[in-house]
Amino acid sequence: MFKKIALIAVLVAAVFGFFYFDLNTYLTLDGLKGSLDTFTQQIEENPLVSIGVFFAIYAAVTALSLPGAAILTLAAGALFGLVQGFIIVSFASSVGATLAFLVARFILRDTVRKRFGEKLKKIDEGVEKQGAFYLFTLRLVPVFPFFLINLLMGLTSIKTWTFYWVSQLGMLAGTIVYVNAGTQLAQIDSLSGIVSPGLILSFVLLGIFPWIAKAIVAFVERRRVYKGYKKPAKFDRNLIVIGAGAGGLVTSYIAAAVKAKVTLVEAGEMGGDCLNYGCVPSKALIKTAKVANQMRQAENYGLHSVEPTMSFKTVMQRVHNVIATIAPVDSVERYTSLGVDVVKGYAKIIDPWTVEIKQNDGGMQTLTTKSIVVATGASPFVPPLPGIEESGYVTSDTLWSRFAELEETPKRMIVLGGGPIGCELAQAFARLGSDVTQVERAPQLMGREDKEVAEFSETVLRDSGVNVLTSHDALRFENKDGVKTLVVAKDGKESAIEYDEVIVAVGRKARLNGFGLEELGIQFDRTIETDEYLQTLMPNIYAAGDVVGPYQFTHVASHHAWYAAVNALFGIFKKFKVDYRVIPWTTFIDPEVARVGLSETDAADQGIEVEVTRYEFEELDRAIAESARKGFIKVLTPPGKDKILGVTIVSEHAGDLLAEFVLAMKHDLGLNKLLGTIHAYPTWAEGAKNTAGTWKRANTPEKLLSYVEKFHTWRRG
Repeated sequence: MFKKIALIAVLVAAVFGFFYFDLNTYLTLDGLKGSLDTFTQQIEENPLVSIGVFFAIYAAVTALSLPGAAILTLAAGALFGLVQGFIIVSFASSVGATLAFLVARFILRDTVRKRFGEKLKKIDEGVEKQGAFYLFTLRLVPVFPFFLINLLMGLTSIKTWTFYWVSQLGMLAGTIVYVNAGTQLAQIDSLSGIVSPGLILSFVLLGIFPWIAKAIVAFVERRRVYKGYKKPAKFDRNLIVIGAGAGGLVTSYIAAAVKAKVTLVEAGEMGGDCLNYGCVPSKALIKTAKVANQMRQAENYGLHSVEPTMSFKTVMQRVHNVIATIAPVDSVERYTSLGVDVVKGYAKIIDPWTVEIKQNDGGMQTLTTKSIVVATGASPFVPPLPGIEESGYVTSDTLWSRFAELEETPKRMIVLGGGPIGCELAQAFARLGSDVTQVERAPQLMGREDKEVAEFSETVLRDSGVNVLTSHDALRFENKDGVKTLVVAKDGKESAIEYDEVIVAVGRKARLNGFGLEELGIQFDRTIETDEYLQTLMPNIYAAGDVVGPYQFTHVASHHAWYAAVNALFGIFKKFKVDYRVIPWTTFIDPEVARVGLSETDAADQGIEVEVTRYEFEELDRAIAESARKGFIKVLTPPGKDKILGVTIVSEHAGDLLAEFVLAMKHDLGLNKLLGTIHAYPTWAEGAKNTAGTWKRANTPEKLLSYVEKFHTWRRG
């Protein structure tokens, strides 16, 4: 500890002295030009000493992270010429950077690791995998200032020698450009010198250097990842898309629309999970369940309440009819008519440009392509609980076929999982007559939502007849004498729940095995690793949809698709970073829960100060007219400002009502704009305007109004 304090004291004294004696004035362009003659004379008289002093000053400035390294680089060119200046700066900058790196490691690393150990662990893993190349790209194309790179890398586990030689190599190109510019500055002795070809060339090089550096990095990266593969001289396709869910369909549609030759490969049903197993069938079932509940609650509308009678098989047939009605929109025939080559079969990536397709009819096809988009979706995660394979479980994917032939609703049902899918299915089956027990290991349902929203949702589910068990761990499935049970535990105490059917809904994992990604070295766990452009390790292989995350929603898959298609087809000119700033989502329990942006929990976790404006739907005329007064709108804004940071809506039609706020956030429209927008009366959408009005009343400019009051008093005489 004493050594650290002593070193900190020395560093503080050095920095203080630097500014106290105005040494920084020499490290400006004007200071350099004004002292050039003096420094040149000293160099002529004592060249070796001058080189040593300059080297020491440069290394010290870099080591102390002081401003002026760029000016010193120009000065090296002006004082020592291109070759000698380049050699001096190359070594002085690397030595100084390494000293700064070591200082940060000695003083800060232990403290930072104690506080941010988990985050640094992930950075260390990345550095361990390709730390040298990562540092090289930062040096060549400085996303962050060099001094910041020195300090941050000191906190990682990268070796000192690796840091030194990579820094030396990575800064060579930038150093020679700056030193060369310095040699031209030294030659300006008249106005004509300002427009000399040499000086103009130097500044052109400074301007285009970032693009040159990026091209070099891209070239080196391509050579590295494609090593051992032979690129075809010509290609059969511009793009091959694997998977015909939302992400794959939209990607191939965009490619065909811009006249690219595109093949879409799908082994199963067109439309993917959303159409066949997820969004569409679940919403059809939820609607039937809602109608059944309204029949039981008919007295709320002045009618006689009745207990609905049903054939569950007929209910499930309606679900499949809904799927069949929508299916033609996603069909092979439609996409073929749009110009997409649709192949039904299993695709495997053989090398970065070759895809082998094992067709469903037994044939085999091999195609070469410039780019590939992996959009294979996700499948339900099944936890490895003892006895689960013998439990007869279904998932949100398989229940639609399994339950299709049931004449009656399952009597006793367990829903394992308290996320959106689990909550939607638990409420729907409870309203259709099942005795539903929902088991969730976390303390609350819908863990991504605020505690208040989670508690509201739990109350709604209980009112629908669901037995909600939070903080319960599922331990094992048992079958004794034909009686099936799930054994759960809370606070170490075990209990058994009997069931006829069990739905496993504990999350989803990317469907990535068997497509050849492992053989190419493309990493994935529950999702695939991509950069901000949706590129995988192989720059010409992209991913879209649930395989990417972080939001496994159909609308996000469609959002990904635009970036994947455009970057894959036109990335040679410009690439676009995927935008996650405004992502809405809805959980379709009744009332619905919809959110975009920050929640109160998010704001607290991130240390963001917010003002919360709340509007209760019990005050909305349309909600009163429909006897649907449960719920609220909650808007987060910066204190005293109308900028929308996040919105949560709990109500009938919450998912639809959220769209106005999504539009406002996307285009940076504040609550004042919503307040000034005419909304039809009486509609649910008035809730948005009323919320804005609530915010306005809470932020009334009282002082200004006091002056207005005096003005009106004066007008009255």
